[in-house]
Amino acid sequence: MGDTLEFNEIYHESKGSWNDGRLRFSKQNVVYKSSKTGKVDNIPAAELSVATWRRVCLGHGIKLATSNGHVYKYDGFRDTDYERISEFFKANYKVELTEKDMCVKGWNWGTAKFSGPLLSFDVNDSSVFEIPLASVSQCATGKNEVTLEFHQNDDAEVSLMEVRFYVPPGPADEGTDPVEAFAQNVRSKADVIQATGDAVCVFKELQCLTPRGRYDILIYPAFLHLHGKTFDYKIPYTTVLRLFLLPSKDQRQMFFVISLDPPIKQGQTRYHFLILHFSKEEELKLTLNMSEEEVEKRYEGKLSKNMSGSLYEMVSRVMKALVNRKITVPGNFQGNTPGAQCITCSYKAQSGLLYPLERGFIYVHKPPVHLRFEEISSVNFARGTTTTRSFDFEVETKQGNQFTFSSIEREEYGKLFDFVNAKKLHIKNRGFKEKKAKNNEYSDSDDDQHDAYLERMKAEGKIREEGDGSNDSDEETDESFNPGEESDVAEEYDSNASESDSGSAGDGSDDEGKKKKPAKKAKVVKEKKERKPRREKKQKDTNAPKRPMSSYMLWLNASRERIKSENPGISITEISKKAGEMWKQIGKEDKEEWDGKAEEAKKTYEKAMKEYRESGGGSSTPAKKESKKKAGGKKEDKKRKSGGGEKEKEQGGNDSFKSREFISSEESSSDGERKKAKKAKKAKGKPQSRGKESEEEEEEAMTTPPSSAEDSD
Repeated sequence: MGDTLEFNEIYHESKGSWNDGRLRFSKQNVVYKSSKTGKVDNIPAAELSVATWRRVCLGHGIKLATSNGHVYKYDGFRDTDYERISEFFKANYKVELTEKDMCVKGWNWGTAKFSGPLLSFDVNDSSVFEIPLASVSQCATGKNEVTLEFHQNDDAEVSLMEVRFYVPPGPADEGTDPVEAFAQNVRSKADVIQATGDAVCVFKELQCLTPRGRYDILIYPAFLHLHGKTFDYKIPYTTVLRLFLLPSKDQRQMFFVISLDPPIKQGQTRYHFLILHFSKEEELKLTLNMSEEEVEKRYEGKLSKNMSGSLYEMVSRVMKALVNRKITVPGNFQGNTPGAQCITCSYKAQSGLLYPLERGFIYVHKPPVHLRFEEISSVNFARGTTTTRSFDFEVETKQGNQFTFSSIEREEYGKLFDFVNAKKLHIKNRGFKEKKAKNNEYSDSDDDQHDAYLERMKAEGKIREEGDGSNDSDEETDESFNPGEESDVAEEYDSNASESDSGSAGDGSDDEGKKKKPAKKAKVVKEKKERKPRREKKQKDTNAPKRPMSSYMLWLNASRERIKSENPGISITEISKKAGEMWKQIGKEDKEEWDGKAEEAKKTYEKAMKEYRESGGGSSTPAKKESKKKAGGKKEDKKRKSGGGEKEKEQGGNDSFKSREFISSEESSSDGERKKAKKAKKAKGKPQSRGKESEEEEEEAMTTPPSSAEDSD
């Protein structure tokens, strides 16, 4: 058999809640470490006196009792583990692991036995249940009754609030009240705080950030008493998990943080951390309310009767001696600001400071968060939601909880990334980050996924381009023909003609080379044409259907009032920031619901746009009318010149018909008049549609004698 035995997923009951952890049996001691709180129970092997193997709700369990009266219970073992543990205890601890059955009769009368810190209720020498007296918060007596009230645990799904015991009256000749004797046994071991005697020392008017206010702190040997104007708190030293001493970013202030489990309560609010705020300039001379011999005997040189120094040093020194726990300070991390061992960031729309420690992260102050490296599953560096000058630091725990520290300055990225990398934490986007680190760019964790919003914007842009292209097709073709000016096409043909003439004098190879050149030149001309400056911006049609909103905008419009009500006095910019964070945390099903609503809005928009175009909307803006008017005039002039002879032949029976020679002879006097008449008529109608009526008017104008045309003018 080896020197140690280790078991995972072993549970320890704490005020009605099961906390899992790891249990290790070694030759020197028994060590249990909680996965949730990180608290360590260390039981020296020499102190073990009794070991009991029992059948419990979570399989099998071990109950260990020590010589100094402490009892430890661990559950979650298998039936097959009994032999291994029994042999190990015999060989190393010289303790017999005995089996004991629990009573399952369901009787509610029996014998109450007080054994150390436990109250055991037995029936026929078999235990029915055991109550840890440390969980008792209040003990009240009545006529033949004793009521026990328990500390409430927020993590427990179901909490036992109180138990009442009926104590039958004893013989009259005994002279002692059995009810009072029962209650006295409970109070001797219960966690009922009673301020007996004088305080060791008192700190006046200390500024407390959590809970907020100024409190007088009275230090007693067994507990800490916070006395404020409105609330009083009594904190047993056994509930203190950790102590932190953190310097502020400006190096002029200090935070002293006390981690508590269970937390202190103020109504329905729970405070898991007590945060005291000090200035480095505050000095204090402290005198303990004890003799020098008593101080030396009790605290073994950690404290002295008379002390002086900075206020934060005095408080931290006294707390360390009474709680008997180490004080955690920041490690070797240095931020971008010289001398700063923290990073300015925001958590849940509140600005604060994030401290990278040697074994975790702590954020102060509202709300305080402590994350140990052991409970961190992965971290992620993400692009900021509002600006590229900052980035977000996301931490995901093994329990599935996610903490996002946002608005971290871009300059802090390198230092924080190196720190996380040195601590060997799993970084989700490691490869992408190292590739982009030179450019100081920060991408979101969803960059490698399908971006529905981007695809939607592309599709809407394509629809608009197609709509504009169909309406402006005539406009573009007409614009390329401009009489009186040299066009790109004319230049291209001129160059072809000159090159072909010069190429004919050479050999065949030159001809081939010259034939290829016009294609190249045409390509260059085409690129120039694409780079032409845009025409004047079209005026928006107020009757046109409005484009649909994205799923995020639909959700934001529906949730805006709720965000305002939950955060009174929030600014407009903070609403957008808060909404962005809330949108990130929305579940997949809810997002699909809003995507469906956005898709319906898109279909409705496309249908309305189709009907709008069929009704003739969107094609008669003032800018288009004027350009098409010019283009229409050019087209009609061209058609009249090329097809005028055919129309004259068709109108052979008209008395007012004049021959071509007659028209050409009067061209100088009547041509300008005819153009004026046509322009005046076309200004009244639509230029893009030339029906039969416009053709008849044109023919009538061509066949009208000059004298009649003058009369009409």
